[in-house]
Parts: sequence; C-alpha cells; structure tokens
Amino acid sequence: MTPATRYRAATRIIVLIAAAALLAACSGTGGTVTTDGTTDGPDDGYPDRTITFVVPFSAGGPTDTLTRMIADPMAAKLGGKIVVQNVEGAGGTVGAGEVARAQPDGYTVLMHHIGMSTAPALYKDLGYRPLESFETVGLVTEVPMTIVSRKDFGPATLQDLVSYVKANADKVTLANAGIGAASHLCGLLFQTAAGVELQEVPYEGTGPALTDLVGGKVDVMCDQTTSTSGQIAAHEVKVYAVTTPERVTSLPDVPTTAEAGLPQLQVSVWHGLYVPHGTPPDVVTKLSEALKTALADQKVIDQMAKLGTAPVPAGQATPEAHKAKLQEQLGTWGKVIADAGIKAS
Repeated sequence: MTPATRYRAATRIIVLIAAAALLAACSGTGGTVTTDGTTDGPDDGYPDRTITFVVPFSAGGPTDTLTRMIADPMAAKLGGKIVVQNVEGAGGTVGAGEVARAQPDGYTVLMHHIGMSTAPALYKDLGYRPLESFETVGLVTEVPMTIVSRKDFGPATLQDLVSYVKANADKVTLANAGIGAASHLCGLLFQTAAGVELQEVPYEGTGPALTDLVGGKVDVMCDQTTSTSGQIAAHEVKVYAVTTPERVTSLPDVPTTAEAGLPQLQVSVWHGLYVPHGTPPDVVTKLSEALKTALADQKVIDQMAKLGTAPVPAGQATPEAHKAKLQEQLGTWGKVIADAGIKAS
C-alpha cells in the first residue's frame, strides 16, 4: 500500500469514527439526526426548552391575569418552564398573527379571548384565519362583564344610567380597550340595548382605560370582572350590573342586567389556548392535559373566584370543544358586527 493510499484509508477511518461518535451521542440523548444536520428531540421529550405563552393584550389586563394564573401549574404538569410575553396591538390581532406564523412545535402558545371570533368581521386584511391558522387546545374560562362608571357619576342604577345617557349622549364618554377588545364589543351591545350612540374613547389596553375611569377622565366602561372586581371592591368605581343570567358569586350585591331592566344585554368573554396550525397532535394533547390539570388546581379556582369567574368544566378544556365554540362564535359575532356596520381597518 502506497503512502498516499494509506493516508486516504486512515482519513476515511477517522471520518467514520467521528460519525459513529456523533450518532452515539445523539442516541444517548434520544435524538435523531435529520437531513438538515440538526437534531430532533426525543418523541417524549416535549417540552425540552422554555414555552412562550403570548398574550395579545397589555400586561395587567384580564387576559394577561388569567394567563399568569394557569402558566405555573401547566408548567409543573409539563415538567418545563413557561414565560408570558405581551404582544399587544390592533385588538389582539398583532400577537395572534405572530403566533400564527410561529413554528408549529408547541413552544409558542396563544391565549386569546372572544376577540378571536370577532377579528375576521372587523379587519379586512387580518393575515390569518382563526379556524385554519391555529390548532385549538382548550377553553379556559368564560368571564362575566360589568357595567361600571367613575365613582362620582350621577346615575345610581342601570335604568338611571340608560335614561341619563339617552339625554346626554353627546356628553357621555364610553371607554374601551381598543377596537375589537371585549370592552369595545360589550360597549357596542350596551349602546344597542340602550338605543343610544355615545362618544367612544379607545385606549391601548384595559389597564390605561380603567386607570382613566378611576381617575374620572372618562365616564362609563363595560369590562370583564377579572379586570374590574378589585376597583369595585375598593369603591374606586360605581358598578351597575353584571352581564350574565345569574349573579356573580364574588359580587353578590350586583344585579344582573336582566334584573336591572336591560335583559337584552348579556355577554361573557370566553378564553382559550391556541397553537400554530400543524403542531403535532401529541403536543396539542399534552398542552390540553396540562390545561385541565391547571384548571383543577385549587389555587387557580380560588384566584378565579375572587375575580368573578371560574374554570370551564374539564370537558370544555379540549381541542374539540374549543373548536366547536370558536365556529359558533364566528357566526354569531360576524352577524352582530356586520349589522352594526363596524370596521377596524
């Protein structure tokens, strides 16, 4: 064998040894080598890095609050870590769009509310389609809404409020967290039920809107109990009614809209978890099971109760039940918004 031949043979052996070592290392961690040279995690290895829960609204708002409640118990069930990221803007569509475009690997999860079902009717160029761009993971909760005002506002009851806004429509300001937000939708229904058009004041999120309401800079607002319960308890705002058929346990003295004389105003804000379309079914299942565990956690139940809501039953914290809810709500709100002639862009 010539020196050149021996050199080529030795080089080949070294390459084969290196390749075998690489394969052994991957096998030791349960990984497999893919065609692009990267390694996949083991089949049962999800999650093996931090999961990001995207909230498409401002920090401190009701959706953000609910997300942070379930993040830790879900992470404990999954055996990983979850961080919450606020990506606000355009009624939740900016954050939702980012998740729709994310890798479908289970590491980017969206918490969204009723706005997922209203966005297609509100926005001309949405950039995603709720049923086609996402996989549903499960419903989380349905939150009642409250009709509140600054604490020194004149009307004492809901009927007084309706009479007052009818007589002073050009003077009364109605705050909301932005076009398409739950507070905006509830505000629209309030105006329809009361037969009046008010001066709407949109904000970039619930937090700033509620701050200005407490500060007396705006008059009235319709928002979720998860956001308003603290201010109601502290007597920082005046509350007129809850928008559900039954009274809310945490606000037992607050009448329902039906009791207060406005039965046609009934709305609750449902929340659910989503992942990008194409996320592996086993990953969706793991997330759904972790969600069920979180919603059965007594600490989560107690925290939600203080905010006037409760976890959905386990049967609704499933991809199937969530998808059915989304389909139904897309039809419902599409008609409401079309009839109102509202467009966000």
